[in-house]
Amino acid sequence: MAPPVLSDLGYVPPDGGWGWAVVFGASISIGFAFTFPKAFTIYFKEIQAVFNISYSQLAWTTSIMCATTYGGGPISSILVNRYGSRPVVMFGGLLCGVGMISAAFCTSILQLYICVGFITGFGLALNLQPSVIIIGKYFLKRRPIANGLAMAGSPVMLCTLAPLNQFLFDNFGWRGSFLILGAILLNCCVAGALFRPIGAGTALAKTPVNEEGKDALKGKITEDGPMEKKTEEEEGKDCFEKVNQYLDFSLFKHRGFLIYLIGNVLMFLGFFAPIVFLAPYAKHTGIDEYSAAFLLSILAVVDMVARPATGIVANSRWVRPRIQYFFSFAIAFNGACHLLCPLASSYTGLLVYSSFFGLAFGMVCAMLFETLMDLVGAARFTSAVGLVTIAECCTILLGPPIGGILIDTFGDYKYMFIKCGAVMVLAGTFLFIMNYYNYRMLAKEEKERKKKEEHLKSVRTENEGKKNWNKDSTQDGPELEPLRENGEGVKKEMNGTNEV
Repeated sequence: MAPPVLSDLGYVPPDGGWGWAVVFGASISIGFAFTFPKAFTIYFKEIQAVFNISYSQLAWTTSIMCATTYGGGPISSILVNRYGSRPVVMFGGLLCGVGMISAAFCTSILQLYICVGFITGFGLALNLQPSVIIIGKYFLKRRPIANGLAMAGSPVMLCTLAPLNQFLFDNFGWRGSFLILGAILLNCCVAGALFRPIGAGTALAKTPVNEEGKDALKGKITEDGPMEKKTEEEEGKDCFEKVNQYLDFSLFKHRGFLIYLIGNVLMFLGFFAPIVFLAPYAKHTGIDEYSAAFLLSILAVVDMVARPATGIVANSRWVRPRIQYFFSFAIAFNGACHLLCPLASSYTGLLVYSSFFGLAFGMVCAMLFETLMDLVGAARFTSAVGLVTIAECCTILLGPPIGGILIDTFGDYKYMFIKCGAVMVLAGTFLFIMNYYNYRMLAKEEKERKKKEEHLKSVRTENEGKKNWNKDSTQDGPELEPLRENGEGVKKEMNGTNEV
């Protein structure tokens, strides 16, 4: 039997079993992290009237929450590397619950910034990154499918939280709703409890391997649990070296990582703004309020189906080896939908746009973290996702305000959609070209590596042959001495120099 295919984690991920329970828990945590800031906006009108503040002042609440969720990525990655995914997610769920329950007693917008923006936002950050990281530790062959299913938690949660928030608000007001939402967010602790630590020891016990596989696995035990304390080594390290121990800054020398980072930072300038302004754009064209809200429901349902379906397609043997091209196409397709949106002047046209937008949005989200893991490997993914999210934080914050400025300046929504579409098509084209270059360079480097290995192997074989020949000559010397003496005598007789 052939040895198991090792991942860069040093063990063979089980690709199933308890991993599906982990995917279920991850879908809950990821769903809350991506959906909660959007669903929170339903309380804006009432809070604005209570605190007597402007809409822009209130909008900073969700902006701070999103910024903290993405900006807390490196801290989350460091904590995962130090303590593992399970305790980090459980602590994050506790922070979310405490933040929302505290927000129910706020008497000023500043207190709301702290409770909802910073505390709840940081709790969501501690839910997002560990949930994505743990999937790479349980899955290898089926990883795109697992990521697609986990990311599907976002549209499912959006379809659930939006009507739930409306029901809570109608019956309990915004303060009572915040208390109940705080209790609901504590379910993140339950989701985190499903994240059972896994490493070489756990995987070996469940994966039958032969002796060759066991030898390959020796000395590579790296569990997703607390790291051993090495006080003697850490004493001689400075602050940067200690941070670099948990957050790998050498990724900025990784060609594929830099390509992904630049493309994604550019993409997020136009990624979220169309969702924010879709319903207002529909109302601007003369569509009633409920029909405009239905467009978001259509988008969410299509998105919900598109994410796991994209994971299945990405896991196929035709797409998986070149998944970066598929990701680039999904981004460009997303941008093309936005460029064509201004042509949809009727409600039917907007329904078609919402359907295609949901499909494109789901495709991008399903592969967002899978493509990063494909580039850097599961072992370095923990650091990579933390560094990427903090870089994306700025463009995520700037995207909707820039779209709002365009709407205020020109008095028309079409320029906002054109801007978002152009940016995303540019990002998709950039990623496609640069990934083509990256694949070519990787193939060239692999060819040179194999050529060097063959050369070293031939030199090693030649040296071993010489050593064996010299060894045989030395061993056979005394036995062949009489033959050599007879040969020398014959030579002398032939030359007429025979001596008596």
